[in-house]
Amino acid sequence: MNDLETKKAKLAELKAQVAQLESEIAAASAERWRGGSYYTAYYATAGFFLGMIGAAASLLVNIIGAPLAGHPPLKLIQVYLTFPLGEKALQLESGLALTIGCCLYIATGMLFGMIIHLILTRQGHGRLDYPLKDRLITTTVIGVLLWLVNYYGILSWLQPLLFDGNWIVRQIPWWVAVGTHLVFAWTMALVYPLGVYRPYRTQREPS
Repeated sequence: MNDLETKKAKLAELKAQVAQLESEIAAASAERWRGGSYYTAYYATAGFFLGMIGAAASLLVNIIGAPLAGHPPLKLIQVYLTFPLGEKALQLESGLALTIGCCLYIATGMLFGMIIHLILTRQGHGRLDYPLKDRLITTTVIGVLLWLVNYYGILSWLQPLLFDGNWIVRQIPWWVAVGTHLVFAWTMALVYPLGVYRPYRTQREPS
């Protein structure tokens, strides 16, 4: 009888050692897959998706606000389409071209969203508790810089060079342009927690 109890105790000890080894192997595998403390590929992909949300919010604000200023709801898209289409884009009222313009607007936001989210997660070290106030300050600076670079660093000379006209800078008031960029950037600050990486942690069962 004592020999049987000894064997049972030895078996229990071996099971505990196996469970410990399995736990250590799983933890090591998860850490290797995670790619270190900052998972760049994950944050870039998350930012790409969150940028779509930011661009959609920015576009929605413009669609709602344009009639209040006496313009068609998609006036902003019409003016932006002068970059690939030239002056004839201002004659568009509805249809496939404006739909494509909305898609291009959102696609551009996805690219900028990826950049902004990478900046935020770097600055906040990928923490879920990164304060909203700090995120808003950072995104406000980024939004204003994007407006200055896009409008006065690129479009102010590139559109006249390519299409013999400067419709975007001249027809979109500066406050509308900067507001569009800020709504996009602030939305990125608000949805930031949705793109924070949460590593999977295995729970050890009690022996």
